[in-house]
Amino acid sequence: MPKSKRNRPVTLSKTKKKGREHKESVVNSIRDAVEKYNSIYVFSFENMRNLKFKEFREQHKLTSRFFLGSNKVMQVSLGRSDADEIRPGLHKVSKLLHGDSGLFLTNLSREEVERLFNEYEENDFARTGTMATEMVELKEGPLEQFTHEMEPFLRKQGLPVRLNKGVIELVSDFVVCEEGKPLSPESARILRLLGTKMATFRLHLICRWSPEDFELYREGLDESGVESA
Repeated sequence: MPKSKRNRPVTLSKTKKKGREHKESVVNSIRDAVEKYNSIYVFSFENMRNLKFKEFREQHKLTSRFFLGSNKVMQVSLGRSDADEIRPGLHKVSKLLHGDSGLFLTNLSREEVERLFNEYEENDFARTGTMATEMVELKEGPLEQFTHEMEPFLRKQGLPVRLNKGVIELVSDFVVCEEGKPLSPESARILRLLGTKMATFRLHLICRWSPEDFELYREGLDESGVESA
């Protein structure tokens, strides 16, 4: 078995001492994990929800380790070329770390990992700037789901409302959001009040590395991480 290069010193220059120490700690943690786990995956994520992700990570902490953060630091940890990769073939993994991505190191079987990632999704309220997945329109009339104390707040969100005998009324139809258009801060707040969830937190596998082989999951990506035509 080739001699591991994980102990090769890494210089992370042009950073403050505290920042440099943190980055070096991350590098060492990733390199330790490379020796501990059987396979490494790059994954991407959409609509990240930190609490949901923390729960997912805790569920698998006995068999696996996740790393999120600076893609550059993760790349340095693995090696970005044949010359400095810490295990054969890891520079291919490194090149796929870009955008909203992370590392998943595990002793789980490939089938189990694929099942976990393919089945995982968590619905949540959409945030400002998220593209609306459907049109939501409120019709003229009473809004009985809201108490009368909320009338000033709803008016501030742009709703044409008034109080009628203690009941909030919408004086005309109101479009909260339109499908395919980004949510305004007001739209996001109204959707939350309505209990309408438009965001889905998902994880997508990009590639898998083991000492024996390397596999790309996403079609259209070459090993440089660039989408091919």
